[in-house]
Amino acid sequence: MNRVELLAPAGDMNKLKTALHFGADAVYIGGSCFSLRANAKNFDKAQLKEAVEYTHKRGKKIYVAANIFAFNSDFPALKEYFKDLEEAGVDAVIISDAGVLALCKEVAPKLEIHLSTQANTTNKYSAKFWAEQGVKRIVLARETSMDDIKEIRDFLSEDTEIEAFVHGAMCIAYSGRCLLSNALTGRSSNRGDCVQACRWEFSIVEKNRGGQPLTIGEEERGTYLLNSKDLNMIEHIGELVESGVSSFKVEGRMKSPYYVASVINAYRKAIDLYYAKGKDYELPKSISDELFKNSHRAYTTGFYYKSKDNVCLETSQPKCDYEFIAEVRGYDEQKGMLMVEMRNRFKVGDELEILSPDDRYFDDILKIEKMYDENMQEVEDAKLVQQVLYIPTDKKLHERDILRKKVN
Repeated sequence: MNRVELLAPAGDMNKLKTALHFGADAVYIGGSCFSLRANAKNFDKAQLKEAVEYTHKRGKKIYVAANIFAFNSDFPALKEYFKDLEEAGVDAVIISDAGVLALCKEVAPKLEIHLSTQANTTNKYSAKFWAEQGVKRIVLARETSMDDIKEIRDFLSEDTEIEAFVHGAMCIAYSGRCLLSNALTGRSSNRGDCVQACRWEFSIVEKNRGGQPLTIGEEERGTYLLNSKDLNMIEHIGELVESGVSSFKVEGRMKSPYYVASVINAYRKAIDLYYAKGKDYELPKSISDELFKNSHRAYTTGFYYKSKDNVCLETSQPKCDYEFIAEVRGYDEQKGMLMVEMRNRFKVGDELEILSPDDRYFDDILKIEKMYDENMQEVEDAKLVQQVLYIPTDKKLHERDILRKKVN
């Protein structure tokens, strides 16, 4: 059986490199158009070529989202776009629309097609239909339960892969098909321009009650508020693998490089440990705790199990107890110094936690005894944004490793 793929979001080239450094097997990106994250930096034609070359050089895969709900006017440009993607050598394109899929097959027949979660595939008969249309991989709707995944997997041929979201922000709308953003601001989430209106603070008042606010109730099927918790399935790696999921997808093309690093690092370690330990696998608390060290809302297992914790009742604001302090640029063997680029203020005497895919430094601490600027002048207080600093240490960290600090 093939090992499960860890699929990371990459909103720009820096995040792509970060995701691969921290252990992603594949990344998914958006081009300059036709993606549902229009406000990410995304990749133009030249950047796409660079991204493909960088990813393939490391033996990893790259997928491009073209999963908008298309109108007639989109198709001339889509035709050329798919030809460009095929020429660039991307490993697959992610599509949600049947007409777009048909066009892609016609103009770029060598381009592998993955069906977007936006197509809201929740049953085996729909999955089989899409497979018969030439879809190689089906990204299941987030509303699909663990039991349904197993049934879908058993119903499909082995040639058809299943991808499922395991971590990240969840949309309160059905499979992300939301009209709220468009209704309130004119910016369509179904065409990549969502303002996340569901995260705004709302009060509910019934017109005929004289301005009296309504009490929000809860029943056995859950509550009906707009703001969702974040998905977190790291405690269920084994069951997900055994269900037949081929790819574990992490949400977050709009998230920071630090978020990508922290989440991918945790899932990479958990997945590797699962395959190494087999039946003796048990997730260490140190790995699951990693997911509380980045910006997140309250966590949930979403719709995988019969649960009523899908909606966040208390607040839409994410929280983070750690601050991204510096990114490692390299290690100078001759000087015995670590070269870092400052992201947030820190001082001599601070104890910084190391975030690295290198197991030698997992949960390790670097105490700042001294540091120097590029002219080798001592610095007591690093407060210049993106200043390059040298830190004496025998910890030979790698480029793109991260230093962080607990702030709460």
